[in-house]
Amino acid sequence: MSSNRYTEVRNGSSPAVFSVIPVIDYDLFYEEVTSMLTDERYHCLSYSCYRTGEGLKFICCIADDGSGSVRILSHIKKDDGTPLRSLTASIYAMHIFEREIHENHGVLFGNHPWLKPVRYPHDRADRLSVMDNYPFYEMDSEELHEVGVGPIHAGVIEPGHFRFICNGERVLHLEIQLGYQHRGIEKLFTDAGDSLRRSLLAEDIAGDSAVAHGLAHAQLIESLAGFKPPASLQAERCIALELERIAVHIGDTAALCGDVAYQLGQVACEALRTMVINTTQFWCGNRFGKGLIRPGGSNFPLTEQISVEIIRVLDEVDRRYGIVTDCVYTLPSVLGRFEDIGTVTRKQATAIGAVGMAARTCGVPRDIRSTHPFQYYSQMEIKPVMQETGDVLARGMLRALEVKESVKIIRRLIDSWKNCAGETGRPQYDLKLRPDCLAVSVTEGWRGEVCHVAVTDNLGKLAMYKIKDPSMHNWMALALAVRNQEISDFPVCNKSFNLSYCGNDL
Repeated sequence: MSSNRYTEVRNGSSPAVFSVIPVIDYDLFYEEVTSMLTDERYHCLSYSCYRTGEGLKFICCIADDGSGSVRILSHIKKDDGTPLRSLTASIYAMHIFEREIHENHGVLFGNHPWLKPVRYPHDRADRLSVMDNYPFYEMDSEELHEVGVGPIHAGVIEPGHFRFICNGERVLHLEIQLGYQHRGIEKLFTDAGDSLRRSLLAEDIAGDSAVAHGLAHAQLIESLAGFKPPASLQAERCIALELERIAVHIGDTAALCGDVAYQLGQVACEALRTMVINTTQFWCGNRFGKGLIRPGGSNFPLTEQISVEIIRVLDEVDRRYGIVTDCVYTLPSVLGRFEDIGTVTRKQATAIGAVGMAARTCGVPRDIRSTHPFQYYSQMEIKPVMQETGDVLARGMLRALEVKESVKIIRRLIDSWKNCAGETGRPQYDLKLRPDCLAVSVTEGWRGEVCHVAVTDNLGKLAMYKIKDPSMHNWMALALAVRNQEISDFPVCNKSFNLSYCGNDL
């Protein structure tokens, strides 16, 4: 569907032919985007640009959570150094997209309130912008002090720098500086000569979301190639995605327990997580699901033996995890460290464009499986698990509730898979991509929505590949969560989100 200002597509379905996407004047683009995003029904999936012979071509993908469509808008800017009116000044959730565009391409946004580096790409527009001269926010007062944490942390954790401004023990402001793991992965996608290499890249974007990113990529390639996966393959992919969700949620419950010195909950959940990831290994030979998701088919199709083992393990995990979480969320010493700690309000979550868990714990029902269903989810009704209080307790409880829900979903998927024709074939690495097209693929990883967008040239080769991990939205939620908390609350707040450094850095 098209209007004179945008084109509509469905998640993971037929791509949009580039010639039918209207290229509009920036003032119209600004008016259309701000009009949509002032309505909570819409949120931005992706906003980026790439160089063409005409100048910088901008692509904005906005999800309509009411209709399930994705609206694609476009405008072109010549490389003349003139600034654009910032969308962020009206819609704060756009801040991260405009900051990235500025960093990558040098585009100025005249009234952007926070035009700071995002990840320091090796080919950034301003090579004088380096980590050592990052413009941290400052408060000038003899009563305040700054605390720097990282980028090297006291544990097996990815690198990132946290700069706190405190009044005594109370945090007034946290600024998070990332970019230490920038790998130039988007350019690797366009430079890769074969589909297998791109599949390997996809599952390495964020290691704890190998299935979510791998599926987003496979779905994107299949969309551009006009390939519809058989029902059996769709069901298998969703089972893998739910196993990933269960494993990480249980592991995060262990981490939360560890941060408040509840070791019984920690070790019990660590053991249960191991059972789940070992089941994924039993299926495909890798505990994180690497190698399982491929375009066009699978090297590890589900079998009756594997499905029986999945159900056997999940029955045990579901029962034991329920016992553990009943203890965790009734223990006064744990509740005292979780309840009313690190609160993000619904208004804040909406303003920053929070997605996935970070949104659903604040009462924002944002779940791509429900609003923009993909793969076999389009044959099912998925009701998002919700919490309202937006604190550490809500983020912990959501994990416990989602594990139970995911177990139910997997049971339903396996029942459906048994009724499928079993047409899952081998991967197809020679799929021909349609020329001059744009495709959008979104999956609901355990953190939230994973979005891949690609554009092909007139020969059907990838001209642009854009990736968005949910962490790109949600790091700001962590910064808001610790305001007016004691600095000692930061570790448990951080663990309650468990955001991805490498997913942001790309």
